[in-house]
Amino acid sequence: MVVHQIDRAQARRIAVRAQLLAAPRPPDLLTVVRQLTLVQIDPTAAVAPSADLVCWSRLGSSYQPEHLRRALERDRTLFEHHAMVRPMEDLGLHLAAMAQAPAHGRQREWLRANDSFRRDVLDLLRSNGPLLSRDIPDTCAVPWPSSGWTNNRNVTQMLEFLVLRGEVGIAGRRGRQRLWDVAERVYPAGTPVVPVEQAHRLRNERRLRALGIAREKTVVVPGEPAEVGDAGEPAVVEGVAGVWRVDPAALGQPFTGRTAVLSPFDRLVHDRVRLAELFDYEYVLEMYKPKANRRWGYFALPILHGDRLVGKVDATADRRRGAFTVHAVHEDVPFTPELTRAVHGELHDLASWLTLTVEGLR
Repeated sequence: MVVHQIDRAQARRIAVRAQLLAAPRPPDLLTVVRQLTLVQIDPTAAVAPSADLVCWSRLGSSYQPEHLRRALERDRTLFEHHAMVRPMEDLGLHLAAMAQAPAHGRQREWLRANDSFRRDVLDLLRSNGPLLSRDIPDTCAVPWPSSGWTNNRNVTQMLEFLVLRGEVGIAGRRGRQRLWDVAERVYPAGTPVVPVEQAHRLRNERRLRALGIAREKTVVVPGEPAEVGDAGEPAVVEGVAGVWRVDPAALGQPFTGRTAVLSPFDRLVHDRVRLAELFDYEYVLEMYKPKANRRWGYFALPILHGDRLVGKVDATADRRRGAFTVHAVHEDVPFTPELTRAVHGELHDLASWLTLTVEGLR
């Protein structure tokens, strides 16, 4: 097989286009999630919940959070699983792995010891669901052991395992709280189960299509893997050691860039090693650091301009005051007047979408 020779600018453009961050914008939410394969859910809302911010950065002000709720809760074109929003049409790629969960022996032992508790939860959901976790009695025989935040949180832990196993689904949310129901009322009946090995291969192909270019193997990161196995075709990126995999359909495509402000959980920046190798961009989510140790801010938003990541925005949304406060715009490269106008325009658009007034932007 021919090994494609790609320079870094080409690689960046493939990645940006694959993530739907080039011009023109995609037409609708379902198109976005189908192409990205997932949108990560995170409760942090210093600016906006990450899933909404990811969708806004693709769709602009035509996107509203209600669109995501409707797709998840009413239309069932999307589903929530393992803190990710995914297209419902991809469900069959996950069902075989769900049937084998959980993978760890300690978790399996806990479920076996609490089989009557499991049946109690399923019976209650079947008769009264969807329910919040606080509405489900704890009838466990053996408490969940942990030295961390899950210690003795038996109902939540059981529900998490039952979702992983495909016996329970997330039917929606009430505020930030998940509503749980039996899977047959959340997932469409008769969804074909793709065998594990075939599903693994197809998910790698889907992931590569969403990333454009990626490593066959990479460092372990939380949540969805960033590696793609032998999907696509091999490529060498000029000036970067090692072999990559590239989506052949992405090669030779035209590119028109635009400016975008991204969530810290955006898949374009999620793999920090790939980020450094292709974009020469350093990013650390600093919300877990003491304030005095932060360089860019609590929830700094990466700035994309064309095929380059050019800086970070330290901003917060204060809904009580009706203000979108820009504390700082950190320039990784000196901003030209044109770039400054483009970034300011995107921040004003973000504030308008949030129905807030911009403060602090100079």
